Amino acid sequence: MISTSDIKNGANIFVEKQPCTVIWFQHHKPGKGGAMLRTKLKNLRTGAIVERTFKSGERFDEVDVEQRKKQYLYADNDNFYFMDAETYEQIGFPKEKMKLEGSYLTENLEVTALYLEGELVNITLPLSVVLTVTGTVVGAKGDTVSGATKPATVETGLEVMVPLFIKEGDKIRVDTRTGEYLERA
Repeated sequence: MISTSDIKNGANIFVEKQPCTVIWFQHHKPGKGGAMLRTKLKNLRTGAIVERTFKSGERFDEVDVEQRKKQYLYADNDNFYFMDAETYEQIGFPKEKMKLEGSYLTENLEVTALYLEGELVNITLPLSVVLTVTGTVVGAKGDTVSGATKPATVETGLEVMVPLFIKEGDKIRVDTRTGEYLERA
């Protein structure tokens, strides 16, 4: 059992008998009343994301998940395909369960697969990935006030706001949690 004070990003808990992982949390103490925990949870079985608020001191059962390293291979119309790093077995994972995460997948990217009772339920990406810029506009001269950015399209089709000095062909590091540019790689 884990309590609200032990919750952190990535924690796997049962909420209303459903296995969930914590995507985001915030402890909140209003001026009147008891403390609360605001969370954003992803259902491990369905992939649905919900926001929930819990009273301070609530307790949850932990979900026992097995983690295995996988390598991204390719995608077709319905699935992303991964290879197990130990057994070399290939497995497909539905695209609808990885709507946002799919835009960060590049060939040979190492990911972590979460198994619940022997069933593949989720794919976890690394905190950041390196992507190649395939298209961007030229920064206009004089737009160099601190923090100026422009849109850039990367090899996966994702659009990222980048600094003006980034050009086509540059490799950039992107945060997979927020989709923000981190640095030139």
